[in-house]
Amino acid sequence: MKLPRDLSSDDFIKKLSRLGYEVTRQTGSHIRLTTQENGEHNITIPAHNPVKIGTLNAILRDIAQHFSLSRDELLKRLF
Repeated sequence: MKLPRDLSSDDFIKKLSRLGYEVTRQTGSHIRLTTQENGEHNITIPAHNPVKIGTLNAILRDIAQHFSLSRDELLKRLF
């Protein structure tokens, strides 16, 4: 499955809330999200519009590893 090319950080945060991620803090243009599902997991997302494709791919790979999912399974859940 292809990654969306025009995903803003706000839209990405809304989609990640489906997996239990909540905004815990923001420092400048970086937003920290935390989930307690499957143990505590923290990720940092840049507040950019759109989020660069390489950055998005790295974040999704980290989330997929935390939830023991393949990247395609995670993309189906989110998008």
